[in-house]
Amino acid sequence: MEIKPNEKILQAFGLEPEGLNVRKFGSGHINNTFLLEKKQDSSKYVLQKINVNVFKEPGIIAANQRMAADYLAVNHPGYLFITPIPTVNGEELFVINNEYWRLIPFIAGSVTVDQADNPKQAYEAAKQFGRLASYLSGIDLKPFKASIPNFHNLTLRYSAFQDAIKNAGEDRKAAAEGMIEDFLRYSDIAVTYEQLKTDPEFKDRLMHHDTKINNVLLNKTTFEGICVCDLDTLMPGKIISDLGDMVRTYVCPVSEEESDFSKIVVREAYFEALMQGYLEEVGGTLTNVEKQQLFFAGKFMIYMQGIRFLTDYLNGDVYYPTRYPNHNFDRAKNQLVLLQRLIEKEPILQRIIDKCLLISEKSEQ
Repeated sequence: MEIKPNEKILQAFGLEPEGLNVRKFGSGHINNTFLLEKKQDSSKYVLQKINVNVFKEPGIIAANQRMAADYLAVNHPGYLFITPIPTVNGEELFVINNEYWRLIPFIAGSVTVDQADNPKQAYEAAKQFGRLASYLSGIDLKPFKASIPNFHNLTLRYSAFQDAIKNAGEDRKAAAEGMIEDFLRYSDIAVTYEQLKTDPEFKDRLMHHDTKINNVLLNKTTFEGICVCDLDTLMPGKIISDLGDMVRTYVCPVSEEESDFSKIVVREAYFEALMQGYLEEVGGTLTNVEKQQLFFAGKFMIYMQGIRFLTDYLNGDVYYPTRYPNHNFDRAKNQLVLLQRLIEKEPILQRIIDKCLLISEKSEQ
């Protein structure tokens, strides 16, 4: 059932319902999002109802964004960081009937794209995520909390995968036997993550955690990056989360929904574009250990998403919405093929990383 904002919600933000045009907005599947346009002057706002099934404590989202905004306002005052507009009572969120609503500025002249159609788009998006990571690299992480605990905890995801193998029904376990063996063959990825996460040189940082290309606003005319958006998962994490998600979603011309696996390829030009854009901004803040794990980032994220899909298939499709019986099976196979294609090109892609690192280091001098 579609949830529409009532007049109490609008008035909480100082808006009068009769003076607004309200319509559904965006392609996101998590929060209910609406575009509000004032009839008088055509000024626009974005109103969102936060999905409390995904984000159990919306106050954490608001607190994390506010602390980041305050830090950026002092240390990088010219940076465009989208922060919610307070209610007339000065609150970050308006709560009514256990619903959490927020009002966000609409950035005029901006557009989002759902996939990278050329390397320039990949470069511009990655540059924006890199700039955010760079600007936040000095922030004190102690007050920040996880808006989704264990979101990118591969140790936990791998443990859930092993439990699913043990507890799966015989039919599904038999159908997935070959793919289970393939994913177990790459278990060194989970082992490497377990070793890295306790290394003090593998820093905790304030990361975005959802670096799909449609979470960057681009100039609708030039397609140059404007700023990062959708900051719900802004929380402490590792560099491999953001970089890995970009590799997973930018380098392949098809999404995780594609079941014609012959279409799954790794586009070197897109890999180079995103790596160049990201490292131009954040490269100077990286430790040697982080630099050594830049290729691992893609393996980490693709592997984790693959075993999550396969875990859900083995568990009877209880987490991800599915449109047909083998949907999660196909998604897992898709990610397995992408992982294999990435690893096949490791020598070439590592040379690209080395070149981009060298360029970023020279620009720092």
